[in-house]
Amino acid sequence: MPATPSVRKIGIRSILVAMAVCLTTAASAASRVTVAVTETIASTSPIADSVNLMYGVWCQVYGCWTRYDGQTQTYVSDFFESWKTEDPTTWVFTLRPGLKRHNGEPVVAEDFVHTVDRLKTDPQSRQGYNVAEVSEVSIRDPRTVVVKTKTPAAPLLDYLTFVIVMSKAQWDKNGRDADKDAFGIGPYKLKKLVVDNYIVLEKDPNNPNVAADNPDELVFQIMREPEQRVTALFNGEAQIAQFIPPHMVERVQQNPSSKIVMSDSIEAMFLAMSPLAPPFDKKEVRQAVGYAIDRDLIIKRVLQGQATTLNGPVGPEQVGYSPDIDYKYAYNPTKSRELLKKAGYPDGVPVDFYATVGRYTLDKQICEAIAQMLNRAGFKVNLKTPEWSTLWANVQKGGVPFYYMGRGSIIDPSVMMQQYFGTGGSPRIGYSSPDLDKLLTKERETFDRDARMKVLQQAIGVINDDAPAIFLWRHQMAWGLSKSIEYAPDVTGYIYGTKIHVKSK
Repeated sequence: MPATPSVRKIGIRSILVAMAVCLTTAASAASRVTVAVTETIASTSPIADSVNLMYGVWCQVYGCWTRYDGQTQTYVSDFFESWKTEDPTTWVFTLRPGLKRHNGEPVVAEDFVHTVDRLKTDPQSRQGYNVAEVSEVSIRDPRTVVVKTKTPAAPLLDYLTFVIVMSKAQWDKNGRDADKDAFGIGPYKLKKLVVDNYIVLEKDPNNPNVAADNPDELVFQIMREPEQRVTALFNGEAQIAQFIPPHMVERVQQNPSSKIVMSDSIEAMFLAMSPLAPPFDKKEVRQAVGYAIDRDLIIKRVLQGQATTLNGPVGPEQVGYSPDIDYKYAYNPTKSRELLKKAGYPDGVPVDFYATVGRYTLDKQICEAIAQMLNRAGFKVNLKTPEWSTLWANVQKGGVPFYYMGRGSIIDPSVMMQQYFGTGGSPRIGYSSPDLDKLLTKERETFDRDARMKVLQQAIGVINDDAPAIFLWRHQMAWGLSKSIEYAPDVTGYIYGTKIHVKSK
């Protein structure tokens, strides 16, 4: 790309960002922190998308049913003071007394019934799979919410971390316009949202979870180009820059006003292949993709060592991980060509491969390397690089047969495996396996931890063998920070204002 247009684009974009949200050059002066992010801001509706960024935004505005506390490695809740299982399909949640939304409206048990119903029935909902196992939500008394599941659901608390609790009263009064106000119980309130551009949150000073040095305003600004994010960090337009690529880390560290903080991602990067679309309807072709990719070389050469290989959807410190999981896809392009021949493609096979651009660390460069490896193994790759928002919309509809992507916030893999690989989970891959479905049902029904781990590992083994996805790695994430703040990234990848501390001058 020529240097002059790139610089001009960055400069114009920076000016627009400054004009749009009235940024100051020093976060601490206005107690405002801007985060340069790469994901989509697709809607004012909290349920119309399912990207990690927006879960993090809405959970600190509305509040989510449960949260995962990385420090204690337990599930907690801002809504409920306790919960228990009365039997394997009945969970009872006790509401905290006196909870009020930002507009003073009390939180009531009816909100939880309404939320689950809307997730299941609202045409805008992209999050129905989070409550797919819930058969009924009922009210036992004003402070007691009862959740019935279709079958025993051991990982229910993890499913509920993605459930954004909305107000029934606001919906009854305003219908879909209720989403524009976003009254919740979180430490931050929605001030402004411009689709595909930025979000401004403002701190609720009455929330018990906020500190005086948390930013008064928290801005999430889309900046997909790494150079753009780094430039904004250096200019003081952003105080946090997400996903600094390895080759820029030293540059950020050497800048006198910025620093790097590293964190281990729990986002699984993978190649997805839809068995509904030829040639990926043949298992041998999907397996051939696995043997064609030299993961270690990409990590060494492209990512400069800042990733660790995955032999399934989870790695160390995630539920279901075992170092003994059988992963057959050691780099072997000869084996790849043999499998293509067995599948009926002795002369190779053309495929469209969809790359993300500017969404993940060095994603375009990674996909270019993958395309070269696939070509050497007998594939004839047509590399597609659409805009991220377009690609993501089509993936959610099931319209992309072969793509590179990540699935974030995997503490327990149950949700992810049902979403991507369970029959009817979502159309993103369109995979269906009766054997896997039985195992996914069994793992949800198994409350004994050790026994459940064994079932999860069996399920991962089925996925690895049938290869609707080839798991690649977890990134080691580099965050660029202004020295005017302190920030410890959350294990989930959510960017919480309560974890950001603005230094006083």
